[in-house]
Amino acid sequence: MMLSNKNTYSQTYDQNISSQTLAQTFMAKVFSWMFLALAVTAFTAYMFANTPSLLGLLVNMETGSTSILGWVVMLAPFAFVLFMGIKFQSLSKNTMSLMFLIFSVLMGMSLSFVLLIYTAASVFSTFIVTSGTFGLMAVVGYTTKTDLTKFGSILMMGLVGIILASIVNFFMHSNTMEYIISILGVLIFTGLTAYDVQKLKKIGMATGQYQGVQTEKLAIMGALTLYLDFINLFLFLLRFLGDRK
Repeated sequence: MMLSNKNTYSQTYDQNISSQTLAQTFMAKVFSWMFLALAVTAFTAYMFANTPSLLGLLVNMETGSTSILGWVVMLAPFAFVLFMGIKFQSLSKNTMSLMFLIFSVLMGMSLSFVLLIYTAASVFSTFIVTSGTFGLMAVVGYTTKTDLTKFGSILMMGLVGIILASIVNFFMHSNTMEYIISILGVLIFTGLTAYDVQKLKKIGMATGQYQGVQTEKLAIMGALTLYLDFINLFLFLLRFLGDRK
């Protein structure tokens, strides 16, 4: 009986170690893709903001109005996210990788406007604050023993709420509502970072049952999720910490 208990404990221990190793390997892939995407976005945003000929493709420099391409650039990333999510099973790993990189470029083109509105120093300092906050919540999400699933449901409802409120405020132009939306946005994406990291950790622990290609595709989608958490947290924080030119 004792021998049986020892064998059971040994098997459980080995399974836990194996699951933890799979999770670490998977999360390393997720963060590698995420950091690559952020680097591509930052480089693209800098190039467009500091190159008049490129910026002129997105906005009419004389009137200040957004060009047709500019509107396409701002709206296309949403289409990419939806398409990658819906076609996840049918898309190949190489196609998903290419789409993720193109998405990162489009986001950089769109975010180049941020560098025109806010000072470089405030953008950089906000990026540092965002990185610290994101990193802290990622550690919390990865290490906590608390199941964040119920909090995730609440946060997702809150996310839908601020999207609807943002649409309404687009027509109302209320500074008070914008301030409230910004506060809620920071809180929601701070919480979503921890929730998403924990969710991805669980996916990573189960990757042993997937084929290698499927795991790579899951890592890309995971990177896309965390990328969006980071970018949205950055943009909401910038409303508080950014200094306009």
